Amino acid sequence: MSGPNGHANVNGADNFSPPVSLTTPAVPQFTTEKVKELTAALEVPFDPDVIEWRVTNTTKNGRPVRGQVIPYADQRAYTDRLNALLTPAGWTRRYTVHTSANFERSKDQKTAAKVLVTCELVIFGFGSHSATGEEFADNENACTAAEAQAFKRAACCFGLGRYLYHFTGTWVDLDDHRRPKTVPKLVGWATPEGWRRGLRPRGEEECGLATGGQQSVGGNNRCANQDRNTGEAQRNELVDDIEALQEALGRGLYRGLLKAVARVWKPSQIQDTATLQRVLTHMQAAERGLRRLDAAVDKIGPEALEPILHSLQIKSLDQVDSLGTLREIVVAAEEQAALSHT
Repeated sequence: MSGPNGHANVNGADNFSPPVSLTTPAVPQFTTEKVKELTAALEVPFDPDVIEWRVTNTTKNGRPVRGQVIPYADQRAYTDRLNALLTPAGWTRRYTVHTSANFERSKDQKTAAKVLVTCELVIFGFGSHSATGEEFADNENACTAAEAQAFKRAACCFGLGRYLYHFTGTWVDLDDHRRPKTVPKLVGWATPEGWRRGLRPRGEEECGLATGGQQSVGGNNRCANQDRNTGEAQRNELVDDIEALQEALGRGLYRGLLKAVARVWKPSQIQDTATLQRVLTHMQAAERGLRRLDAAVDKIGPEALEPILHSLQIKSLDQVDSLGTLREIVVAAEEQAALSHT
């Protein structure tokens, strides 16, 4: 477990808690007015000075080479906003890290393991959200990249940086190193000043088209098609994140959570990204619970787990199919472990 606002500790123990009930310091809960005020402040776009541009697609033929760019913010911009609004003592983040089985790379058809990082972002008195990030393990900065991705996704659940999801790309000329020769100018709603004046993305601007005569993909694609493509990419990413947890959770818990949260047998059957995110959050909580249970069983021994399961009319952990049941087992095992060491 990492310290407040720290980085992941691969060898540390994880804290397990259900997705809506986290163990956090006892602090006064925000009033309804304060919640609305903080949410509005978190949703304000970042200052254009901290916005960077990433090339996501390039033309295969033709000169000059052109690339499709989208804006993003470094995770430092996210932490600066949280610190400014809440002070460093008002929030924390916890990371857990694990690796997955080999995945096939789309470009060269080779396979490589992935580093998966879960970030749990807690705003004391306000709430918490968790999300995952991933990167191929052969990248020397894999853990850092996955960590930043997970943190920013968790922050987005609070509204911080969410506006960046409206952008689907602007085409610009690239230099010989495939870097943008010029960067687009952000439209009014994507700036703090415009946002505070009440400007919001709508119509063509929902595509994230910048001013200055830049064209969208192909010059003729409609905004609706671009939004649909972006939504599909996000949906596929969530499906992959959920499926990656199947082995760790086991068939019973994996299927049970899918059925309880989304009433489906496979994550690919879920069309709504919000529902996919809820499923993922529940499964991440279950994974933390299983790790806590493993730590307790190491102290009390596997044989001590049998009476706990018997009291719940369960023959084995394979029959556990809900977070509630798992939590009862974890709490009982940890209480027994504490007693055995007193």
